[in-house]
Amino acid sequence: MAGLLREISQLVAEFGSAPTLEDMPKRTLADKGIKGPTAAHTIEEIHTPLNLAYVTFTTGSSAFQNIVGITFAELPERIKASKTVLERVGLKAGDNVLVTYPPLVNVFSGQAMQEYGLQWKFLIRSSRDAFLAALYEEKPVAVIGESSFLRAALEDAKNMGVADELPKNLILLTAGTPMDLELLPIAEEVLNAQVHDLYGCQEFGWIVMDGSPVREDITLVPLLTVKGKETFELVVGGLPTGDSFPVSKSGHVCNHKGRIITYRRQRTYPEFEVILKATKLSSAITAGRAARSILRIKGRIVKVSPDLVTNALNTVLELVPDPIQRQTNKSVIIKDAVKTKLFDDLVQAQLDYQQNSKADPVWTKRN
Repeated sequence: MAGLLREISQLVAEFGSAPTLEDMPKRTLADKGIKGPTAAHTIEEIHTPLNLAYVTFTTGSSAFQNIVGITFAELPERIKASKTVLERVGLKAGDNVLVTYPPLVNVFSGQAMQEYGLQWKFLIRSSRDAFLAALYEEKPVAVIGESSFLRAALEDAKNMGVADELPKNLILLTAGTPMDLELLPIAEEVLNAQVHDLYGCQEFGWIVMDGSPVREDITLVPLLTVKGKETFELVVGGLPTGDSFPVSKSGHVCNHKGRIITYRRQRTYPEFEVILKATKLSSAITAGRAARSILRIKGRIVKVSPDLVTNALNTVLELVPDPIQRQTNKSVIIKDAVKTKLFDDLVQAQLDYQQNSKADPVWTKRN
């Protein structure tokens, strides 16, 4: 019997249906396109589920940073939106882009930037002087970064008397926080730069640029507060972003045709409740699983109606205003197949997961 176990030991070391640690696929910072320094993170290896394209984190601008899962099913629309951004600002394949904060690449997805043909680099250190040095040495066509950081760095360049040594006619894509309007005059003075205001989030990718949507599944839901000021909750694919904005006919400061004033963002708390009323799925159980998956990877609560209609032609979502905030507007129904695209993609991701669940013999669950 001991001889048999020795033989099994040898076979396990050389062959097997399950991988060794060395055999496991690896997704590095370089693979994700975010191999750059930040002072806000530590580098940690993790076991990422095979059903996720990659893992990222929220920025933590309104609460503790949370893990965000990006599914394969949602990547095509996310990549499409990113390419729309790059096309609108006039970038071309082969252009050199400087990214000041590596996690911003996750909002595009490195795959989108790679498919577009961009070359991108990061700072040697996450500091303003490193940014100015990179501008001088790399002479990028475009910069992607947080607006207040860019504004402060350009003010440093002006105060130090080195502004004339920096490259001109750059494209500045500001992202991560509401745009600092004081960046506009200093960017024009020091770099003769065109500035663009990107709004998005790690959960959903890029959503609006210079006041105009870059996705087709955007819904603006009126939100009238007790103070009588009307803003609009931005909803992506049927899921609220948790942010609301003024909508102005006079236009965005970077584009008079853009109506969503993203630099005047207001947090919506508590958010709208999302109720799934009808689904193309044949199983209410799968609908419930999809709702739980959305909560876990996107932090968005979706409740399944007890009167859920299955095998429907289209998804039907009801957005219910929060009574605590004394919101006076009525519930909103979203049932256009275009407007529920993100939600439907996440449902597809749940179906894909169920049909291709992990097959690891050391991890079994009894139903």
